[in-house]
Amino acid sequence: MAFIDYPDPAGIPEEDRVADDDNIIRIHGVHPRVIRLHHDLYRALMYGPGPLSRIQREMIAVTVSGLNACRY
Repeated sequence: MAFIDYPDPAGIPEEDRVADDDNIIRIHGVHPRVIRLHHDLYRALMYGPGPLSRIQREMIAVTVSGLNACRY
């Protein structure tokens, strides 16, 4: 598994920061604009309107992660 150092949060422009210090979000600090885009996409998919409940969405995410052998 590859390892990428987390950038210093102070180096991330204020407009690209999110109130989430999850590792998968933090790693996007390598390209700061991606942090906001990833976080916004995640929030829309997991919390936005739709036919699936939050629990169902989480179960799908866990299943896909397992199939992909993702340790996250």
